[in-house]
Amino acid sequence: MTTALVTGATRGLGRALAFDLARSGMTVLGTALDPNRLSALARDAGDLPIEALRSDITEPADNTALAGRLAETGLDVLIHNAGILGPRVGLEDYPLSTFQQVLNVNTTGPFDLTARVAPHLRPGATVIFLSSGVGVVGRAKWGAYCVSKWGVEGLARIWAEELRDRQIKVFLVDPGAMRTQMRTQMRAAAYPEEDPQTLVRPEDNLAVFRWLIRQAPLSQTGERWKAKGFVAPTSAGR
Repeated sequence: MTTALVTGATRGLGRALAFDLARSGMTVLGTALDPNRLSALARDAGDLPIEALRSDITEPADNTALAGRLAETGLDVLIHNAGILGPRVGLEDYPLSTFQQVLNVNTTGPFDLTARVAPHLRPGATVIFLSSGVGVVGRAKWGAYCVSKWGVEGLARIWAEELRDRQIKVFLVDPGAMRTQMRTQMRAAAYPEEDPQTLVRPEDNLAVFRWLIRQAPLSQTGERWKAKGFVAPTSAGR
C-alpha cells in the first residue's frame, strides 16, 4: 500500500486531492487545523483510506509527530497544499507579525515538514509544492503571499537537487484560479469583475497532479507546471 500526505486537506484543492489519491488506492494522511472540518473529512471519506489528522505545519513538534507516523509505512507522495493569503495591502502598511505568519505557513513550514519526513520518502516518491502566478512575478498588494511563493519556488528546486540521487522527484504546480475560498478572500478584491462561477472546480483541476505522481520521469524533477489546461506530455517532449 502506498502512502500520501496532503496538508490543508479539509477543503478546496487539498480535499479534492485527498479523495482522488484515496480512490486510486493510496492510504492518505490529510492534515489541517479546524476540528470541525477534520471531522467532516473523516465522515465524508466513509470507507476510503483517508485519516484526518490535526497538525500545524508551523509547529516543529507536529511535523516531528507526522514523521514518526511515517517511520514504519514510508511515504510515497507529499503534497504541500496548506497555505494562507494574508491581507491585500501595500508593504508600507503590512503588519510585521502577519508577514511572518504567512511566511511561516507557506514557506518555512513546508521546508521543516519536508526535512523531517525526508528520511521516510521511498525511492520513486513524489513531492509537490503549490506555487502561484505571483511566485514568479511581483505584484502590488499581494505582500507576504507573493514573497512566500517566491521562496517556495526556490525551496522546491533545492529539494529537487538534493533528493535526485535518491530517485525522489520534486515539482512545483501553479494551480491557477479555482472556485475555492481563496478566490473569495483575495481574488474578489484583486479582480472584482471576475465571476467565480467561471472558475474551474478543484475536482476538475487534478490532471497535472495525477501525471506527476504516476508518470513524470525523474529527468523532469525540479520543473514547474501549470494545472490549467494541462495536457500530458508525449515522449517527444512537452
